[in-house]
Amino acid sequence: MKRLPLPLIAASLLTVVALLPAPAAAWGRLGHRLVAALAWDDLSPRTRAAINELLQGEAEPTLPGIANWADELRDQDPDLGKRTSKWHYVNIAEDGCRYVQAQHCPNGGDCVVEAIRAQTAILADRKQPKAARQQALKFVVHFIGDVHQPLHAGYGHDKGGNDRQVNFNGKGSNLHSLWDSGMINAAGLDETAYLQRLRAMPLAVTMSRTPLPPASAEWAEASCAVVVRPGFYPAKAVVGEDYVQTWRPLAEVQLRRGGAQLAATLNAALGR
Repeated sequence: MKRLPLPLIAASLLTVVALLPAPAAAWGRLGHRLVAALAWDDLSPRTRAAINELLQGEAEPTLPGIANWADELRDQDPDLGKRTSKWHYVNIAEDGCRYVQAQHCPNGGDCVVEAIRAQTAILADRKQPKAARQQALKFVVHFIGDVHQPLHAGYGHDKGGNDRQVNFNGKGSNLHSLWDSGMINAAGLDETAYLQRLRAMPLAVTMSRTPLPPASAEWAEASCAVVVRPGFYPAKAVVGEDYVQTWRPLAEVQLRRGGAQLAATLNAALGR
């Protein structure tokens, strides 16, 4: 049997790796930036000043600029990324979308619900070192975006839709990635245009009367309620425009809600 030259084998392996699906991250880069930008609209002057001070020295010292930091840890700080990987989600759909800490987040708060609470407490504590509060801000901005992506509070058996394969626009994907970015990117809008679209939407959300600690369990349960709606899981592997037209408006509602809840949380933590 004729052996292939080593360079050809290496090139073939790289091609295979490139075709493998990457781990999904809630909302993708655009979605997280949109949530952060929407939140900035509703921040008090005092909160904005506190955020500007905390973000001094960042490459892009804005809320959108740090919104994807927690996902980028996998490359920038693999150890921290691994230790915090479970902070991005909680699996409650198998249990009627009712969050019970002892059942769903028993190991020291390793889920998005408790991570939001813990990191918000660090952010609000002015006795904490600046570096700790800066990191907490980055986590809070990202995780509040995460918890409003429905599949980050969905089923555990399919890893939040990551194991549910779909074909969208002629390309293989999974349901989680479709909700992260596929439907949003298919709108064909850049960040500025999408912000205008979301800002024009009515704010269909009831704000918590006691924003601290954040009502992250309620947010997770509301996201889960989307996942269990009839038709959320497409009947066929090939996802068409009808699915997008039905579900993208709801994804946009979740983005809008995420921005509002992030703003309320930051104002409560930093605006005092």
